[in-house]
Amino acid sequence: MTSRKPDEPLARNSRLRLVRPRALATARRAVTTRRTRPAPRPPEGTPPRAELARQARHVLADAVRIARWAAAPRGPESALRTGPEAAPAQERAAAALDLTPGQIRAGWDRARLAGLVELHGDTARPGWRLHAWDRDDSAVLRGWVALFDAWSLVHPAPEGVAPSAVAEVVEAVPQVLSLLQLSQGPVLVPVLLDLLGQRVEELREERCEVPVAEQGPDPASATTDPASATADQAGTAPEASPGTDGLPALLDWALEGLAAVGALTLDPGADAGHATLTPLGNWAVWVKLEQICVAAQSPAGNIEQSAEDMLRGCARLTPGPARAEYRAWLAARTLSSAVTELLAVARGEDALLRGLAFEALRVVGAPAEAEVRATVAEPSLRPYALLWLAEYEGADPDDAQEVLTREEATWLWVDTAAAVADHGESELLVRHLESAVQGTVPALLDEVRAVGHPRTVQVLVALAAAHPDPALSKAVRRAAFQVHTGGA
Repeated sequence: MTSRKPDEPLARNSRLRLVRPRALATARRAVTTRRTRPAPRPPEGTPPRAELARQARHVLADAVRIARWAAAPRGPESALRTGPEAAPAQERAAAALDLTPGQIRAGWDRARLAGLVELHGDTARPGWRLHAWDRDDSAVLRGWVALFDAWSLVHPAPEGVAPSAVAEVVEAVPQVLSLLQLSQGPVLVPVLLDLLGQRVEELREERCEVPVAEQGPDPASATTDPASATADQAGTAPEASPGTDGLPALLDWALEGLAAVGALTLDPGADAGHATLTPLGNWAVWVKLEQICVAAQSPAGNIEQSAEDMLRGCARLTPGPARAEYRAWLAARTLSSAVTELLAVARGEDALLRGLAFEALRVVGAPAEAEVRATVAEPSLRPYALLWLAEYEGADPDDAQEVLTREEATWLWVDTAAAVADHGESELLVRHLESAVQGTVPALLDEVRAVGHPRTVQVLVALAAAHPDPALSKAVRRAAFQVHTGGA
């Protein structure tokens, strides 16, 4: 074993072991403490996952046939189009698959909602779930759950109903599903209608739709409706709150929409009729309740926290439980506001939260694409956004790093090192050195200085303090000083 003098320049043989960089995994290990929690078991009588997946494949059989027909290359005749060019493609698909144009339109919508196809502008591409459909039961169940979540888009709402009333029913339906799941059998429609009416009234009370007058009305207006008086004072006409007269029709619409996606069955019966969850629907409701309960029982109470606090609470979880927390947190919010909040956290100074925010956005999927794509122009988010988009478009996570340029990969290396320096141990920071794309330490230091990451100095100082090799530590410390003073 040869020795080297302390003042000898960094040897050209001080090579870095070239390993595939997995930035987020490295950052997560900085704070991960493994927790053992037995996986929750579904209710007794729930079919095995293989049987649930078989049922989901049956529900989406036409959608899969249409998606595969559309995915077949046909040159200029390709059906992977949307917008004005969709009608001719639908006619060709109807003739080829022996389906009616209406069935083609319905199946195409289901394919989009289930993630079997993905829209990119006016072009549709086969989704990764379509490629995995025959061999991956988990992909099938995720696709069906996505369709289940979008039940209100599958079945058109009754005409002449106020959009606010439709929105109230959509928001109240989870209570109806919970009752069906707890009942473990048929429930009469009038019972569901009573529950729906109660939940709608609760939602209206929470929003305080009818304000209480703070001052007593004068005698001339003693019989005036408070909402009308408030509107008159503001100089606008009052907006009538939707009543409960239309709830029976909206309940029928909701039950038919859920039946259309295979979540429940309807029996008109001799009197009022009843509804029963299918095994798929029962399992899906249980999964969502379990996710919410897990998040609500977590030490940080993540479901009620802001995005930043939720991500901090998830930082110590392994990826599987963390994804369950993300899903529960997202389920309690509108997707647009959740995506905006996650990206706001990603723009902050904490590099660990930046990586975790994009992990949560992976759970969001397609609804986050436009906003993630818009962040490609932001230097601090560009590497994360490019990796997110590559995986969204079907790239294997292990190969997604290839979409980054050398400079972008170096910037991500520094950002991940900042996360490790802030939240991890010195040994992990030293091991992170091996994940650099550069072959030698001098090359790494040259490129790190060039990318201009705002945390470069702090990262190099922390690495110099942590590394046991005196010569390497000295070279890293010198590089930190040069960056600090603006030297070459």
